[in-house]
Amino acid sequence: MTGYARERFGQAWLDADRNGCDTRNDMLRRDLVAKVMDGGCVVLKGTLHDPYSGATIRFVRGDGDEVDIDHVVALGNAWVSGAAAWDVKKRAALGNDPLNLLAVDAGLNRQKQDGDAATWLPPLRSYRCTYVARIVAVKKKYALSIAPAEHDAIARTLSTCPGQPLPVDKWRSPTRVDHDITDPGATPTAAPPRGFVSHSGPVSYANCTAVRAAGAAPIRRGDPGYARHLDRDGDGVGCE
Repeated sequence: MTGYARERFGQAWLDADRNGCDTRNDMLRRDLVAKVMDGGCVVLKGTLHDPYSGATIRFVRGDGDEVDIDHVVALGNAWVSGAAAWDVKKRAALGNDPLNLLAVDAGLNRQKQDGDAATWLPPLRSYRCTYVARIVAVKKKYALSIAPAEHDAIARTLSTCPGQPLPVDKWRSPTRVDHDITDPGATPTAAPPRGFVSHSGPVSYANCTAVRAAGAAPIRRGDPGYARHLDRDGDGVGCE
Protein backbone atom coordinates (compact mmCIF):
# COMPACT_ATOMS: atom_id res chain seq x y z
CA MET A 1 0.00 0.00 0.00
CA THR A 2 3.04 2.29 -0.13
CA GLY A 3 2.01 5.58 -1.73
CA TYR A 4 -1.71 4.78 -1.74
CA ALA A 5 -4.28 7.50 -1.04
CA ARG A 6 -7.84 7.95 -2.29
CA GLU A 7 -6.74 11.17 -3.99
CA ARG A 8 -4.38 9.18 -6.25
CA PHE A 9 -7.53 8.06 -8.12
CA GLY A 10 -8.58 11.63 -8.89
CA GLN A 11 -11.43 13.71 -7.57
CA ALA A 12 -14.07 11.63 -5.82
CA TRP A 13 -17.13 11.18 -8.05
CA LEU A 14 -15.80 12.96 -11.08
CA ASP A 15 -18.26 13.56 -13.93
CA ALA A 16 -16.27 10.99 -15.89
CA ASP A 17 -18.78 10.56 -18.72
CA ARG A 18 -19.40 14.32 -19.02
CA ASN A 19 -23.17 13.98 -18.77
CA GLY A 20 -23.36 16.94 -16.39
CA CYS A 21 -23.86 14.76 -13.29
CA ASP A 22 -21.30 13.44 -10.81
CA THR A 23 -20.74 9.69 -10.65
CA ARG A 24 -22.31 9.24 -7.21
CA ASN A 25 -25.65 10.65 -8.35
CA ASP A 26 -25.41 8.68 -11.60
CA MET A 27 -25.15 5.47 -9.54
CA LEU A 28 -27.93 6.45 -7.13
CA ARG A 29 -30.16 7.19 -10.09
CA ARG A 30 -29.27 3.82 -11.65
CA ASP A 31 -29.61 1.62 -8.53
CA LEU A 32 -32.41 3.18 -6.48
CA VAL A 33 -36.12 2.81 -7.15
CA ALA A 34 -38.99 5.19 -6.37
CA LYS A 35 -36.60 8.07 -6.81
CA VAL A 36 -37.33 11.74 -6.20
CA MET A 37 -35.02 14.08 -8.09
CA ASP A 38 -34.24 17.76 -7.64
CA GLY A 39 -35.15 18.47 -11.23
CA GLY A 40 -31.59 17.84 -12.33
CA CYS A 41 -28.91 15.31 -11.38
CA VAL A 42 -29.33 15.09 -7.62
CA VAL A 43 -31.28 12.22 -6.07
CA LEU A 44 -33.22 13.55 -3.08
CA LYS A 45 -35.00 10.35 -2.02
CA GLY A 46 -35.28 6.76 -3.04
CA THR A 47 -35.28 3.13 -2.00
CA LEU A 48 -32.39 0.70 -2.29
CA HIS A 49 -32.84 -3.05 -2.45
CA ASP A 50 -29.37 -3.72 -1.08
CA PRO A 51 -27.60 -6.44 -3.08
CA TYR A 52 -25.18 -7.25 -0.27
CA SER A 53 -27.72 -7.95 2.47
CA GLY A 54 -31.12 -8.21 0.78
CA ALA A 55 -32.42 -5.44 3.03
CA THR A 56 -34.58 -2.55 1.84
CA ILE A 57 -33.01 0.78 2.74
CA ARG A 58 -34.67 4.18 2.55
CA PHE A 59 -32.35 6.85 1.19
CA VAL A 60 -32.88 10.54 2.01
CA ARG A 61 -30.22 12.99 0.91
CA GLY A 62 -28.56 14.63 3.91
CA ASP A 63 -30.30 12.32 6.40
CA GLY A 64 -27.37 10.24 7.62
CA ASP A 65 -25.23 7.92 5.54
CA GLU A 66 -27.38 4.86 4.90
CA VAL A 67 -26.26 4.28 1.31
CA ASP A 68 -22.71 4.23 -0.06
CA ILE A 69 -21.40 3.69 -3.57
CA ASP A 70 -19.06 0.72 -3.27
CA HIS A 71 -16.07 0.05 -5.49
CA VAL A 72 -16.52 -3.67 -6.13
CA VAL A 73 -12.78 -3.90 -6.69
CA ALA A 74 -11.76 -1.64 -3.83
CA LEU A 75 -9.36 1.13 -4.75
CA GLY A 76 -6.80 -0.06 -2.21
CA ASN A 77 -6.96 -3.55 -3.68
CA ALA A 78 -6.66 -2.11 -7.18
CA TRP A 79 -3.57 -0.18 -6.05
CA VAL A 80 -1.72 -3.34 -4.98
CA SER A 81 -3.03 -5.25 -8.01
CA GLY A 82 -1.44 -2.97 -10.59
CA ALA A 83 -2.96 0.52 -10.33
CA ALA A 84 0.06 1.86 -8.45
CA ALA A 85 1.91 1.84 -11.78
CA TRP A 86 -0.83 3.68 -13.70
CA ASP A 87 -1.22 7.38 -14.31
CA VAL A 88 -4.04 9.25 -12.59
CA LYS A 89 -6.28 9.30 -15.67
CA LYS A 90 -6.47 5.52 -15.78
CA ARG A 91 -6.98 5.31 -12.02
CA ALA A 92 -9.79 7.87 -12.24
CA ALA A 93 -11.47 5.77 -14.93
CA LEU A 94 -11.49 2.74 -12.63
CA GLY A 95 -12.75 4.84 -9.72
CA ASN A 96 -15.72 6.08 -11.74
CA ASP A 97 -16.51 3.08 -13.95
CA PRO A 98 -20.15 1.93 -13.51
CA LEU A 99 -18.99 -1.65 -13.97
CA ASN A 100 -17.05 -1.30 -10.73
CA LEU A 101 -19.72 0.57 -8.76
CA LEU A 102 -22.80 -0.46 -6.75
CA ALA A 103 -25.10 1.41 -4.39
CA VAL A 104 -25.06 -0.64 -1.19
CA ASP A 105 -25.65 -0.57 2.55
CA ALA A 106 -23.13 1.90 3.97
CA GLY A 107 -22.29 -0.23 6.98
CA LEU A 108 -21.36 -3.22 4.85
CA ASN A 109 -19.27 -1.08 2.51
CA ARG A 110 -17.29 0.23 5.46
CA GLN A 111 -16.95 -3.26 6.87
CA LYS A 112 -15.43 -4.38 3.58
CA GLN A 113 -12.91 -1.51 3.43
CA ASP A 114 -10.15 -2.48 0.95
CA GLY A 115 -10.80 -6.21 1.20
CA ASP A 116 -10.75 -8.58 -1.72
CA ALA A 117 -12.81 -11.75 -2.16
CA ALA A 118 -10.45 -13.64 0.17
CA THR A 119 -11.25 -11.35 3.11
CA TRP A 120 -14.82 -10.18 2.43
CA LEU A 121 -17.91 -11.48 0.67
CA PRO A 122 -21.49 -10.17 0.86
CA PRO A 123 -23.46 -11.70 3.74
CA LEU A 124 -26.29 -12.50 1.29
CA ARG A 125 -25.02 -15.83 0.00
CA SER A 126 -27.30 -15.83 -3.04
CA TYR A 127 -25.50 -12.72 -4.34
CA ARG A 128 -21.94 -13.99 -3.93
CA CYS A 129 -21.63 -15.54 -7.38
CA THR A 130 -22.78 -12.31 -9.02
CA TYR A 131 -20.41 -10.33 -6.82
CA VAL A 132 -17.25 -12.33 -7.58
CA ALA A 133 -18.13 -12.48 -11.28
CA ARG A 134 -18.16 -8.69 -11.23
CA ILE A 135 -14.73 -8.65 -9.60
CA VAL A 136 -13.42 -10.86 -12.39
CA ALA A 137 -15.00 -8.65 -15.05
CA VAL A 138 -13.45 -5.48 -13.61
CA LYS A 139 -10.02 -7.03 -13.15
CA LYS A 140 -10.15 -8.42 -16.66
CA LYS A 141 -11.11 -5.05 -18.15
CA TYR A 142 -8.28 -3.23 -16.37
CA ALA A 143 -5.74 -6.10 -16.46
CA LEU A 144 -5.42 -6.14 -12.67
CA SER A 145 -3.79 -9.10 -10.96
CA ILE A 146 -5.59 -11.55 -8.69
CA ALA A 147 -3.65 -12.76 -5.66
CA PRO A 148 -3.56 -16.54 -5.01
CA ALA A 149 -5.82 -16.33 -1.93
CA GLU A 150 -8.33 -14.19 -3.82
CA HIS A 151 -8.20 -16.56 -6.80
CA ASP A 152 -9.00 -19.51 -4.54
CA ALA A 153 -11.88 -17.67 -2.85
CA ILE A 154 -13.37 -16.74 -6.24
CA ALA A 155 -12.96 -20.32 -7.49
CA ARG A 156 -14.67 -21.73 -4.41
CA THR A 157 -17.58 -19.36 -4.84
CA LEU A 158 -17.97 -19.99 -8.57
CA SER A 159 -17.82 -23.76 -8.03
CA THR A 160 -21.31 -23.44 -6.54
CA CYS A 161 -22.63 -21.73 -9.70
CA PRO A 162 -20.64 -23.05 -12.69
CA GLY A 163 -22.97 -21.36 -15.17
CA GLN A 164 -22.42 -17.87 -13.73
CA PRO A 165 -21.69 -15.42 -16.61
CA LEU A 166 -19.56 -12.32 -16.39
CA PRO A 167 -21.69 -9.18 -16.24
CA VAL A 168 -22.09 -7.34 -19.52
CA ASP A 169 -20.22 -4.04 -19.54
CA LYS A 170 -23.13 -2.17 -21.10
CA TRP A 171 -21.66 1.22 -20.14
CA ARG A 172 -18.43 0.59 -22.06
CA SER A 173 -16.63 3.30 -20.17
CA PRO A 174 -13.10 3.94 -21.45
CA THR A 175 -10.19 2.87 -19.28
CA ARG A 176 -8.87 6.44 -19.19
CA VAL A 177 -10.67 9.71 -18.53
CA ASP A 178 -9.98 12.70 -20.75
CA HIS A 179 -10.22 15.27 -17.95
CA ASP A 180 -7.38 17.64 -17.07
CA ILE A 181 -6.50 16.18 -13.68
CA THR A 182 -3.23 15.78 -11.82
CA ASP A 183 -1.91 13.18 -9.41
CA PRO A 184 -1.28 14.86 -6.03
CA GLY A 185 1.03 12.05 -4.96
CA ALA A 186 3.17 11.76 -8.05
CA THR A 187 6.90 12.12 -7.53
CA PRO A 188 8.19 15.21 -9.33
CA THR A 189 10.50 14.42 -12.21
CA ALA A 190 14.07 15.15 -11.21
CA ALA A 191 15.98 17.72 -13.19
CA PRO A 192 18.79 16.19 -15.28
CA PRO A 193 22.30 16.56 -13.83
CA ARG A 194 24.22 19.69 -14.69
CA GLY A 195 26.18 19.11 -17.88
CA PHE A 196 23.85 16.36 -19.17
CA VAL A 197 22.67 16.88 -22.75
CA SER A 198 19.96 14.82 -24.45
CA HIS A 199 17.62 16.92 -26.62
CA SER A 200 15.63 13.68 -27.17
CA GLY A 201 18.61 12.37 -29.10
CA PRO A 202 21.78 10.49 -28.19
CA VAL A 203 22.95 10.80 -24.58
CA SER A 204 26.00 12.97 -24.07
CA TYR A 205 27.92 14.38 -21.12
CA ALA A 206 29.90 17.59 -21.01
CA ASN A 207 32.45 16.22 -18.57
CA CYS A 208 33.10 13.60 -15.89
CA THR A 209 31.34 15.69 -13.25
CA ALA A 210 28.11 15.26 -15.22
CA VAL A 211 28.76 11.53 -15.65
CA ARG A 212 29.22 11.09 -11.89
CA ALA A 213 26.15 13.21 -11.11
CA ALA A 214 24.10 10.93 -13.36
CA GLY A 215 25.42 7.85 -11.57
CA ALA A 216 26.99 6.58 -14.80
CA ALA A 217 30.64 6.52 -13.72
CA PRO A 218 32.77 4.75 -14.68
CA ILE A 219 31.54 4.95 -18.26
CA ARG A 220 32.80 2.34 -20.72
CA ARG A 221 33.15 2.26 -24.46
CA GLY A 222 29.73 1.21 -25.80
CA ASP A 223 27.78 2.76 -22.91
CA PRO A 224 25.27 5.54 -23.76
CA GLY A 225 27.14 8.85 -23.58
CA TYR A 226 30.65 7.45 -23.81
CA ALA A 227 32.96 9.83 -25.65
CA ARG A 228 36.72 10.11 -26.15
CA HIS A 229 36.98 13.33 -24.14
CA LEU A 230 35.78 11.41 -21.06
CA ASP A 231 38.48 8.73 -21.50
CA ARG A 232 41.76 10.63 -21.47
CA ASP A 233 44.02 7.59 -21.29
CA GLY A 234 42.13 5.83 -24.09
CA ASP A 235 41.73 2.53 -22.23
CA GLY A 236 37.98 2.31 -22.97
CA VAL A 237 36.93 3.30 -19.45
CA GLY A 238 36.17 6.94 -18.74
CA CYS A 239 35.68 8.91 -15.53
CA GLU A 240 37.39 6.26 -13.38
